[in-house]
Amino acid sequence: MNNLGWLNLGLFMTVLLLAAWPLARWLHRVADGRLPRWTQAVEGGLYKLAGVRPDEGMHWKRYALALLLFNFIGVLVVYALQRFQSSLPLNPQGMADITPDSAFNTAISFVSNTNWQGYGGESAMSYLTQMLALTVQNFLSAATGIVVVFALIRGFAGKLQTHIGNFWADLTRVTLWVLLPLCFVFAIFLVGQGVIQNFDGYKNATTLEVTAYQTPRLDAAGQPLKDDKGQIIMEDAQTDVQQLAMGPVASQEAIKMLGTNGGGFFNANSAHPYENPTPLANFAQMLAIFLIPAALCFMFGRMVGDQRQGVAILAAMTLIFIVGVVAATSAEQAGNPALHALGVDATAGNMEGKETRFGINASSLFAVITTAASCGAVNAMHDSLTPVGGMVTLVMMQLGEVVFGGVGTGLYGMLVFAMLAVFIAGLMIGRTPEYLGKKIEAFEMKMVAIAILVTPVIVLVGTAIAVQAAGGKAGIANPGAHGFSEILYALTSAGNNNGSAFAGLSANTPFYNTLLGIVMWLGRFGVIVPVLAMAGSLGAKKRTPQTAGSMPTHGPLFIVLLIGTVLLVGLLNYVPALALGPMVEHLMLWGA
Repeated sequence: MNNLGWLNLGLFMTVLLLAAWPLARWLHRVADGRLPRWTQAVEGGLYKLAGVRPDEGMHWKRYALALLLFNFIGVLVVYALQRFQSSLPLNPQGMADITPDSAFNTAISFVSNTNWQGYGGESAMSYLTQMLALTVQNFLSAATGIVVVFALIRGFAGKLQTHIGNFWADLTRVTLWVLLPLCFVFAIFLVGQGVIQNFDGYKNATTLEVTAYQTPRLDAAGQPLKDDKGQIIMEDAQTDVQQLAMGPVASQEAIKMLGTNGGGFFNANSAHPYENPTPLANFAQMLAIFLIPAALCFMFGRMVGDQRQGVAILAAMTLIFIVGVVAATSAEQAGNPALHALGVDATAGNMEGKETRFGINASSLFAVITTAASCGAVNAMHDSLTPVGGMVTLVMMQLGEVVFGGVGTGLYGMLVFAMLAVFIAGLMIGRTPEYLGKKIEAFEMKMVAIAILVTPVIVLVGTAIAVQAAGGKAGIANPGAHGFSEILYALTSAGNNNGSAFAGLSANTPFYNTLLGIVMWLGRFGVIVPVLAMAGSLGAKKRTPQTAGSMPTHGPLFIVLLIGTVLLVGLLNYVPALALGPMVEHLMLWGA
């Protein structure tokens, strides 16, 4: 990686940590309910309207049931808005109703914080659907992830308590006093940078050059004509008019990044100049993805009464992240040897699929950030990354989205690995494992096993189904190792609730919409429920004081142990699949 890449990475991490520290203080107050008195008047009306008693604690089973019911209702609402959007207002382009399979996939996608998109936003979704269905769920799915980590931390910090908080109060406070204020400020900033925010109809612009293209030849009824072999007959055409999509973009862009959602208003996502117009906007969007996950680590230390614990978790995340950035950026700067042999300048690196206004360094950094977090927003085409660069993005997801991860999900995922790490260490030295004064016993380890294994199981089983089924193979545009990588990436992205894609796969089909929808739901809530169960079990235990025989969980040794556990347990499940995809492709590319 060159000096500019190191400077870019160093500046990013410095600004991130400086911004995350004060936000952690506010998150701590929100989690504890220590808010200014005037906020109670706003909350009180909402609680009264919903019949909620915010001070009433919930057992973990009741908390989980409320969470699952709330998100299931969200799926129904988002599905209905898509299916009837042609009859609803704020549809200036007259967008048609979404097909049942695509609506099913998109509803689960946005409710599960995955934001996988099998459609082009500007050519499929009305403004009402973009705002009322997708943007609203961007807020609520992000808040869901944060309240789950609140509950788990309360389990570590609590002393013989049977409740882990109130789901409705947590959800309301996170949405009102964390996500909305941050997004309001960030959206204003984005508008200042040039991101659009309007309800106008699409605009036609006259281009400087005439564009030649091919279009189907139509019969008198307006239907495509076909030749004797059944192929559509194409004819040459040209135009000097380009249609420019409009819409309320900045408001969705803000929560898309801050909530680690990733679903773009436009099909090109953050490579589109109306979503990401300047290098400064690009830098701010990268910061926004990691801001809340980093702040939650500092908040964790505050809530458990030892700031060093949060710093240790953050250090483990940061070290893995830096290695990923260096590997991906170096691979992209090395470029494609097949093109070098054709006389392409080797120093130019791999610019395929990248915006020239961002370049390799900013594009590679963005790619690792968005896959280390469960965001999925992209400012470059991941399908055009080198095999090593693409493998880094795959690995970031396959680790379990714990390298910063999504808002809430990254921290509770890393805490699950932390419990596994102290359990392994306890077995090695013959002591009952403890973490933060709480004994890690059989029930916790069962829940840890479920939380860690559920995602690899659904990803690998889903990949096996896709490469065997006719519907799965029909979507492959690039046969061979890269085609396998595209399928593996799609299932990995869905199972880990990321949402980015190797876009060479034609996934907007009934087969993939159904398969990926099921995988997204299980990948989200198959982990959340065991985590809430752990929160309830830990909260009911007494907190024992640290002794000379206790394993310290805040120093370099624990950080190394935690990283080793994440790599060995989280990644080894996928090594055979990686060997069939990006590893083989890398060897083929370099002529080995």
